[in-house]
Amino acid sequence: MTAAFTFPGQGSQAVGMGKALADAFPVARAVFDEVDAALSEKLTAIIWDGPAETLQLTENAQPALMAVSIATLRVLEAEAGFSVGRDAAFVAGHSLGEYSALAAAGSLTVSDTARLLRTRGLAMQKAVPVGAGAMAALLGLDYEAAMAVANEAAQGQVCQAANDNGGGQVVVSGDKAAVDRAVEIAKTKGAKRAMLLPVSAPFHCKLMQPAADAMAQALSKVTIKAPAAPLVSNVLASAITDPDEIRRRLVEQVTGTVRWRESVAYMAGQGVTRFFEIGAGKVLTGLVKRIADGAVGVAVGGPNDIAAAKDALAAAKQG
Repeated sequence: MTAAFTFPGQGSQAVGMGKALADAFPVARAVFDEVDAALSEKLTAIIWDGPAETLQLTENAQPALMAVSIATLRVLEAEAGFSVGRDAAFVAGHSLGEYSALAAAGSLTVSDTARLLRTRGLAMQKAVPVGAGAMAALLGLDYEAAMAVANEAAQGQVCQAANDNGGGQVVVSGDKAAVDRAVEIAKTKGAKRAMLLPVSAPFHCKLMQPAADAMAQALSKVTIKAPAAPLVSNVLASAITDPDEIRRRLVEQVTGTVRWRESVAYMAGQGVTRFFEIGAGKVLTGLVKRIADGAVGVAVGGPNDIAAAKDALAAAKQG
């Protein structure tokens, strides 16, 4: 198996995502109905009709992106013969996408995943007062250089690498003043660009510990099964299948670095040549090309992508 199924994270959301699939395929519509029922509200109305600022709220964006990913996967299963257990060497997701990956692999039910992501979004937002934290993208620095910038900027406060996305793109997160310092220091260390991100909280840093505690409690109450394909964990950048370890790593992920560059490199090193990005946007597909030489990224998010995905999977099976 030379294919990996990957799932996007926050920032890939857009009003209207998934609607064409739901209109065209009952199996996709059923996923959105299931998510609405699990949350006891019409999240689907926000996904398809907006407004954008409501969809962008962390508590909405996280379950919404998962719903689109799983709806897309259901169409791939029904129309293109995709099977996670048979066709995927690995599943992986960027931050909240890790939950989508686990739902895709049958490790979590869609309903439990929707509720967990609603809890996660609310807890992450609540962990730090608005304005007290920040995140910034440092472009053109490798991970080690960005870490050095974060360490220099901390000065007793929190400033750490939140996302190592690859292609010279590292995101730092922490106390607002420390992140502001990191932006200025990065410019003196050769960064092509360094800029604050329009986010409502400093994700994936120590300031998120209250959210990690909330997720530990929430995850302790759900059943996690062994996934149909190994999960490449954000915090490990290697594959795991044990349900107890998956639970533990999901808690660590809230305050830990999303090691996406290393995760993609790991999968490529294990023989993966095609990375299917299942759901909204094409962010991960763009990153694949920068991380793994010769690897092909295939973004699947709408009805027009299904036939091409079927062909790409056939090519992956041929090696």
